[in-house]
Amino acid sequence: MPTVREAALDVMRRHDLTTVFANPGSTEVPFLAGLPDDIRFVLALHEGSVVGAATGYALARGAPALALLHTTAGLGNAVGALSTARVNRAPLVVIVGQQDRRHLVQEPFLAGRLEQLAGDYPVRTETPPRAQDVPGAIARAAHAARTMRGPALVVVPMDDWARPAEELPLPAPGRLCLPAAADAGDVREVAALLDAAAAPALVVGAAADHPVTWEALTLLAERLGCPVWQESFGARAGFPQDHRLFAGHLPADRTRLRETLGPYDLVLSVGAPVFRQYPYEEGPLVRPGTRLAVVTDDPAEAHRAPVELAVVAALPAFCTALAETALAETADRTRGRAAGADDGSDAPAPAGRRPEPPQPPGHGEPLRAAHVLAELARRLPAETVLVEETPSSRPDLHALVPARRPLGFLSAAMGALGFALPAAIGVRMGAPERPVVAVVGDGSSLYQIQALWTAVRYRVGVVFIVLANGRYAIMDRLADRHEDTAPWPGFEEVSVSGMAKALGCSARRVSGHAELLSELDTLLPELPDSTRPLVLEVAVEADETFQP
Repeated sequence: MPTVREAALDVMRRHDLTTVFANPGSTEVPFLAGLPDDIRFVLALHEGSVVGAATGYALARGAPALALLHTTAGLGNAVGALSTARVNRAPLVVIVGQQDRRHLVQEPFLAGRLEQLAGDYPVRTETPPRAQDVPGAIARAAHAARTMRGPALVVVPMDDWARPAEELPLPAPGRLCLPAAADAGDVREVAALLDAAAAPALVVGAAADHPVTWEALTLLAERLGCPVWQESFGARAGFPQDHRLFAGHLPADRTRLRETLGPYDLVLSVGAPVFRQYPYEEGPLVRPGTRLAVVTDDPAEAHRAPVELAVVAALPAFCTALAETALAETADRTRGRAAGADDGSDAPAPAGRRPEPPQPPGHGEPLRAAHVLAELARRLPAETVLVEETPSSRPDLHALVPARRPLGFLSAAMGALGFALPAAIGVRMGAPERPVVAVVGDGSSLYQIQALWTAVRYRVGVVFIVLANGRYAIMDRLADRHEDTAPWPGFEEVSVSGMAKALGCSARRVSGHAELLSELDTLLPELPDSTRPLVLEVAVEADETFQP
């Protein structure tokens, strides 16, 4: 009779959960000791890095990844990263170790009250009632992670692994198939809204980040001749941002949002909420006369959308059918808003016009983040995955560095810091054919700096560009808006490159424009084949303005 551990490993193999991201503790040793050769173990030095790397790995592969956490301390340390995984809709199976089942009633040392510790962020949490139910719980977690697009937790007491398994009927489907076809009636209803609009616009979001969806939305936008906006604070790009119809990123306050969307009589959001905001402002989202509709694969997103029509659908199939319907309905018409034409309406020209990159700093002038990002944009291969976590420089990054391929941009949808370093490592491990660059603020980097050790240990070739201004610059600007003094100091003494070296990662610090160009010209051509992580800490002057 096989053990529960052996049966669980078979379930993991069936669900392609053969890479285990972990920071182990004693309650996990009975599972981890003597892992079979076909199970890869990836060590991270903090649970935030464990879940962050697993999140990047899952998003890069489009399939669930496996993380292992150590009872209360491990799960508690990982809750912020789990919340990011949920909002980023990353499918994760998370096994959480628990004390020995035989004396849990006495609450022994390291026993955890685990089921509610992560709150509502897991899409599913299960503590199997018997040891023999553990393999089935892992299978159910894999299905839940895939279908509900988030972390699914299984709490496993440490003695369960050695128990004999049972020969029982399958406790979960061996395979779970989801409908992928588009409902023809829903497609026609959305197509009719677009056909009736004189000045439509599209808003795209992270859920549209798929090759088929990109292709279909590009075809649709070109047929309509309409602008395409990216959702504010988007975790991924939903449309090629170097396309002439890409209009930019939506502002995150209602005043500017109404102004931006005012010229359009229909705004269709695809794979994005309607609409993500940051500072609260009174008033409606859009002006009277602007109709709103949303197509999403997230039922919760549809339920809370203040729109005339909400459709829940598999986006690649739906967008393909919508583009084909739009083509058929407009084939015999001459439309004033066809690509490049001017119909005399008040709608702005749809062509995406990126701002001119800043001039290099003059003699004695400091580097700014925009200088670094402009030079990076000139050199990045189109297939690069750029992982972002630089809040005060995000507007410059969006303006200067377009996502040109699916999965070209990745950020933390939750806004919690500590995502970019481990996520970039996981992305490169999950998609080794893609070059990966992380652009991170120095304050952000400190939340999971220990992730660099994992990159070194497993030879993950990522370039981490740290924009170092020695301040929490975005917080300083927000304090300025309140016209008051910030109580927090700067941290100019902190050397990110020094910490990287202490963790075994190659690192260099530059402060001048010529040095920057030399480093980028050396590093970026090597990036596609690199197995050597490197931190490039760039000293920059903090910008004095910030507009989310």
